[in-house]
Amino acid sequence: MMTFFITFAAFFIVIVAMSVGYIFQNKTLAGSCGGLGAVGIEKACDCDDPCDKRKKKMELDQIKISFIE
Repeated sequence: MMTFFITFAAFFIVIVAMSVGYIFQNKTLAGSCGGLGAVGIEKACDCDDPCDKRKKKMELDQIKISFIE
């Protein structure tokens, strides 16, 4: 039974460490191959008229790009 607790604690510590690292990197999740962007798809739905949430995100991205340049 002691082996179970030691193993559980070790896995828990690793999971917490990975979570903290992910939170502080502030990156989005991506697949090992780069996600949809690697195949030329910029958005998950290929609709002609994006939703309001997507439009707002696109506006913020444009502001960030213009600020960087």
